[in-house]
Amino acid sequence: MSSISVITICFNNLADLQKTCTSVDGQTRVPEEHWIINGSTTKEIADWLEQTPQPPYRKWINERDKGISDAFNKGIGKTNSEITHLLNSGDSYASADVIAAVMEMFEKNPAVQWISGNIHLTRAGKSVLVGKAFAKDKLYRGMRSVSHPTWFVKKAVYDRAGLYNGAYKIAMDYDMMCRIADEPYLYLNKPIAVFDDTGVSNTQYLQSLRENREVYESHFGFSAKLVAWQIRLKTLHHLLQTGFGKWLFGLKQKAGLENM
Repeated sequence: MSSISVITICFNNLADLQKTCTSVDGQTRVPEEHWIINGSTTKEIADWLEQTPQPPYRKWINERDKGISDAFNKGIGKTNSEITHLLNSGDSYASADVIAAVMEMFEKNPAVQWISGNIHLTRAGKSVLVGKAFAKDKLYRGMRSVSHPTWFVKKAVYDRAGLYNGAYKIAMDYDMMCRIADEPYLYLNKPIAVFDDTGVSNTQYLQSLRENREVYESHFGFSAKLVAWQIRLKTLHHLLQTGFGKWLFGLKQKAGLENM
């Protein structure tokens, strides 16, 4: 059977980390490793990890890092499993059988190098489930329907593509998706994760769009489609801050179109 390592990065947010750890521990198939990459400036998380009984698969590093990409890369470098999953502190699995379902899919399709699925998140104050199969010709749309917390990636992919780029503060996951776009892929039409929408990619949404454009153009050059798509996203972002926009989104959700 294949092996899996879950990697969780955290920073001064013990309650969020505990929620994520509880989710990992509740899986019907627990990982071979659960690495906690703790870059906190306080001792609260380190004390909890060291002074509270932890399952044998939980391991950790308590040291400062240079940001999100550096923390991701530390975790990937520490893993000994064939498959990796980056589940940030605050995020959780959507059900107890997520790891089991993903691993079964890998084992039935050994040539596949990465898998993604669906995610619960908040839009216009409403909980929605979104997710679509990855399509390289839709990369100009960013990561709107291929969410990073749902990715399960074989470690060998990082050997070929390289690790996360620390030059990007938000769009390092989108940059990685551009780099692994030709790797054999499968979509699992199943809720994978529940997203903590207080993360930087959500709270700094417009900055994330600027970084996405920079990333895309570094790989593929200028795209009029991307420019048009981002105008659409910016318009929707501002509209959803209004009561009218939230009402319109409610109608869209009732029509089952929230994944569009």
